[in-house]
Amino acid sequence: MKSIRNKTRGPIAVPLPRGKKLHLGLGKTGEITVEAASHPPLLKLVEAGQVELVDTAATHTGHASDGAKVHGSTPGHTHSAQPFRSGDR
Repeated sequence: MKSIRNKTRGPIAVPLPRGKKLHLGLGKTGEITVEAASHPPLLKLVEAGQVELVDTAATHTGHASDGAKVHGSTPGHTHSAQPFRSGDR
């Protein structure tokens, strides 16, 4: 995946393959595929300086050794011993 950042002073619609568009607000970022990063209309925006492409593979390795803790379940959600009741009582 690659990240794309809007460098203009307003919102922009970034053209993507297959007729899709990515709408980015001022200074906002979004993720696109590596294949979409080579799309010619997108490359024109990069060359014009309106958007910036950043490789996210170097920043998101997904390893727990980076100081991130691995959780077995979603924090804040517990299982109750009582079954959930629904319908008329």
